[in-house]
Amino acid sequence: MNDDTIRLVTIGRIIRRRWRLLTILALVGALVGYGTSLLLPPRYTTSASVLLSGAWEERELLTQEEIATSSVVVDQAADTLHWDGVSKSELRDQVSAKAADGNVIKISGTADTPERAQQLSDQVAQQFVTFAARVVDDNTDPEAAAQREALQQTVMQTSRRITELADAADPGQTVESVQARTELEKLRTTLQEAINKLDQSDPAANKANMVVMGPAARPTGEKPPTRIQLIVAGALLFFLLGVIGHLTAARMSRRLRTQPEIAEALGSALLGTVDVPAERPSHRPEGRGPRARIRRLLGVDVRWDIPAPQVSDDEAGRQIRYRRVCARLRDRLPSPRRLLVVVPDGDEIARRAAGQLVAEAESDPLLRVVEVSVSQPMVPDRGDESGALVVLSAGRWTAGELDGIAEACADARHEVVGIVLAGMVRALPTRSAGRPRDAATPVLAVGHDAKGSAG
Repeated sequence: MNDDTIRLVTIGRIIRRRWRLLTILALVGALVGYGTSLLLPPRYTTSASVLLSGAWEERELLTQEEIATSSVVVDQAADTLHWDGVSKSELRDQVSAKAADGNVIKISGTADTPERAQQLSDQVAQQFVTFAARVVDDNTDPEAAAQREALQQTVMQTSRRITELADAADPGQTVESVQARTELEKLRTTLQEAINKLDQSDPAANKANMVVMGPAARPTGEKPPTRIQLIVAGALLFFLLGVIGHLTAARMSRRLRTQPEIAEALGSALLGTVDVPAERPSHRPEGRGPRARIRRLLGVDVRWDIPAPQVSDDEAGRQIRYRRVCARLRDRLPSPRRLLVVVPDGDEIARRAAGQLVAEAESDPLLRVVEVSVSQPMVPDRGDESGALVVLSAGRWTAGELDGIAEACADARHEVVGIVLAGMVRALPTRSAGRPRDAATPVLAVGHDAKGSAG
C-alpha cells in the first residue's frame, strides 16, 4: 500500500469516526461566512465598451487604459453623478479599464446596486471619449488645419471646374469627345483619392474618432464572493481545518504503539497480546458529567487513529491467548503468589481484558485488578500482593504516563513482572452449540482500592 492510499484511508477514517465534530465545525464555518457577508456589502460590476478607430499599437492602448481610469476622467464622472456618501477617491477604486481585441477599451464600474454600477460605467466611458477628443483638439496645429481646409476647398473647386469642362465638351459621340470626358473623370477620381489618403494619413483625425458601443448592461448578479460563496467557503475551510487538525495531532502524537516501546517504558517484558471483542461502549458512572456528555455528543469519546478491529476467529481462540499469557506468567513467578493487575484508568479495552485474564487464571496465580490514574498514579502498598502485572492497550498512552505507572509500582514496592497488551477485535456470531468456558464475570477491585494511599 503506497502513501497516497494510506492518506486516503486515514482521511476516510477521520470522516467516519469524527463526522459529528466535523459537521459542527462546518456549521460554525458557515456561520462565520454568513457573518463575513454581513460585513461586506454586495457589489455589482458591469462594463461599457469604447471603440477606437484606426490603427493602434499595444503601448498606445495601454496609455488609453490609464487615461480611462485617470483622476481627470473619474473625477469628472463623479461630479456628473454626484452620489452622496461616495468620495472621488472611493470612486477611483471602483473603476477599471482593460484593452480587448479589436481596439476596444472595456471600462468596468463597481457599485453597491446594479443601477449605480451601470450609471458609473456609462458615465466614465462618456467622459473618457470627451476627454480624448478634447486632448486631440488641443494638440492639433491650427496652421496645418487651415492649410488642409484650404486644400479641400481647392479640390472641390477643381472638381466643379472639371464638371463644367465635361459639359462644355462636344456632346457628340466622337472619339475625341469621349476621350476628353474620360480623362476629366480620371482626374476627378485621382483628386478625390488623394484627399482621402491625406485624411487617412492624419493620426490625430483618426484617433479622435472614439465611439461608445452602447450603454452598459445592467448586472443581474453580485460580484464574487457572494453570500452563498462565503458561507460555502467558510464551511469547507473549517471542515478542512478539522481534518488537518486531526492529521497534525496524530503526526505529533507521542503515544506509544509498538511493543518494544511499551516494554521499555514500563521496564518489563511483554507476556503476550490478548483480544477483546468489540461491543457498544457502556457509559460508566465517572463518564456522566457535562464534559463526558459533550464528548459523546461530538463523538470524540471514540478513538479514530486506530485501525478498524480485525475479525476474530472464535471464543475458543481468544481464550487460548489468555491461557498462554497465564502460563507464561506462572513460569516467571518463582512461587505461587498474589499479584495486582494494574490497568490505566480510562482504558476500557484493558479493563475488560484484565477481567477475562482474572477469570482464566482462576487462583493460580491469584490476581486482583486495580485501576490507576495516569495523571496521578497511585498503587496500593505491598501487602498480600507482591508484584504487578500491567495490562493496557497500545497507541493510547505516552512514555511519560507509562513511566509514571512504573514509578508508582516501585513506590508501592511492587515489581512489574510482565506486560499484557489488549486489542479490540470484531467477533463473529457465536454458535448455539457450545457454551463458553467461563460465563461468570469476575469481581474487579476498583474504586477505593485503586486510589489507596501509600501509607
